[in-house]
Amino acid sequence: MSNYHIKHLEEYFQVYRKSIENPESFWEEIAEEHFIWRKKWNKVLAWDFSQPKVTWFEGAQLNITENCIDRHLATRGNKTAILFEPNNPNEPPVHISYRQLYERVNKCANVLKKEGVNKGDRVCIYLPMIPELAIFVLACARIGAIHSVVFAGFSSNALATRINDSDCKMVITSDGSFRGAKIIDLKSIVDEALESCDGVSTVLVVKRTQCEIQLKEGRDKWLQPLLDMASPERIAEVMDAEDPLFILYTSGSTGMPKGMVHTAAGYMVYTAYSFKNAFQYREDDIYWCTADIGWITGHSYIVYGPLANGATTVMFEGVPSYPDFGRFWQIVQKHKVNQFYTAPTAIRALAKQGLDMVEKYDLSSIKVLGSVGEPINEEAWHWYNDNIGKKNAPIIDSWWQTETGGIMISPIPYVTPTKPTYATLPFPGIQPCLMDEDNNELIGNRVNGRLCIKFPWPSMARTIWGNHQRYKETYFSSFQDMYFTGDGALRDEVGYYRITGRVDDVIIVSGHNLGTAPIEDAVNEHPAVAESAIVGFPHDVKGNALYGYVILKDSGESRNQINLRKEINQIITEHIGPIAKLDKIQFTEGLPKTRSGKIMRRILRKIAHKKTTDLGDTSTLLNPEIVESIIKGSVDF
Repeated sequence: MSNYHIKHLEEYFQVYRKSIENPESFWEEIAEEHFIWRKKWNKVLAWDFSQPKVTWFEGAQLNITENCIDRHLATRGNKTAILFEPNNPNEPPVHISYRQLYERVNKCANVLKKEGVNKGDRVCIYLPMIPELAIFVLACARIGAIHSVVFAGFSSNALATRINDSDCKMVITSDGSFRGAKIIDLKSIVDEALESCDGVSTVLVVKRTQCEIQLKEGRDKWLQPLLDMASPERIAEVMDAEDPLFILYTSGSTGMPKGMVHTAAGYMVYTAYSFKNAFQYREDDIYWCTADIGWITGHSYIVYGPLANGATTVMFEGVPSYPDFGRFWQIVQKHKVNQFYTAPTAIRALAKQGLDMVEKYDLSSIKVLGSVGEPINEEAWHWYNDNIGKKNAPIIDSWWQTETGGIMISPIPYVTPTKPTYATLPFPGIQPCLMDEDNNELIGNRVNGRLCIKFPWPSMARTIWGNHQRYKETYFSSFQDMYFTGDGALRDEVGYYRITGRVDDVIIVSGHNLGTAPIEDAVNEHPAVAESAIVGFPHDVKGNALYGYVILKDSGESRNQINLRKEINQIITEHIGPIAKLDKIQFTEGLPKTRSGKIMRRILRKIAHKKTTDLGDTSTLLNPEIVESIIKGSVDF
């Protein structure tokens, strides 16, 4: 029996049991049967979480692009690999076949080589959701360069931080991007970022919006003339199993974003396996994940997972609200989409628009619905199930992280009975557990604790780029010999998991993990601001939004508060990006602090949540009187 494609619940339990009892032979069988290798491994797994050090398929050699492209050419050469749907609904979609993808990836790979990019070099990709984004990701992988995609909504400061941290030698960008009715000038953001990036010698520019831009002599080059001269053939670089494939940054709860490093073999095996099962993908299906490739969801479930299975994957350039809120459903109807994967934020925003925009479209092609980025609330779950899936398409509420590389806990559609707001059961090979704060594992059901993973899985991040110590401290120091996810979870009476949210100072806003520390740093740069503290509060569209408590300097107290709020959000936009703007800003005389000077965010969080009757003991605070003052000041909000 092949364990690659699970088709019913009994089979799930059999396969899961096998994957836990003998993980090495389970993953070896998956790897052997479903992928092509240049050289087989000597050892399936070696691991030590105390270091932490994990290697999968040690000694094996491969190139992930041969598994995503080359091996499909004989049987699927004419099949659409990437279906590009532009921002403007009047612009025709582009179907890129596996054969065309092969040629375009090779051409881009040859351009990279000619421009001096070699195996192990880092390349920053700062592009909108156009085919070139996926193609350059694959072109880097083809020559063994390490891609670092930065979401093209990040500011120049955030971009520069990421370029410098991973020491990229090249940036790939475009003249601009279309976002609904707006045109965003990406090239000038890159120019600004590169003022503080000495390591970048080349910028390749894709022409998309036809905007007028400046090219810096000796550094900037239009891509198209280089492609015109490039060969469509390129032999893939042979990579070791544990060679880095990409770096992707995720917000830290303190300071610098963390460059998570994913490696070639394990990541390939797990993303392919999880894609096949999570979406029950079959040969002629049209699959659409609405994420951006700038996030892990796009890496794993727009590019690598689907293409490794020879799927047709949709890339959408636009936004759900342009030209109106029926855009998603118009695309589903147009391309007869079978699997639809989006974020709760999008679902809530679309639900607010009523059903008029839904009912005019035929959604009968949908077989599977997915949710990703944060736990989905019950109301949104039911709206999605009733109106989009018409109660015929199971919802996979998938829990995973940038660090995990692939889906960890999720229903398998038509296999696992779903339960609203529950991620349900772990994927084969994943061993979750719940811990209390004293490092004791909570056994049995009906328990609530901190979600950890006991055993390695193939797609886990191996380190933080340039800072293995931070990797160890962040993920492996809280609980002995376990990966700590940073999330809380409960396990119900039948063993289903429900994710209850972050237990540290990372807030999920619209599916994006935002560390509070870098946002506070940005706010504190305003000349009128003395100090700030940021917490999350529930928001009916975003899931969570950001609430800022701000202490002003004497010089700022006489300033117009409306203007101040605008200026503070402007600084955040410049430093991090508009996604991190504060929905609410309360000016206050002080912040609740312990005697050691630590801000009691727990209290601020409760006030932001309007739960002021249960603040716990405030007598240990250095300034207990300030709490009442903050509560009074929050009334207007």
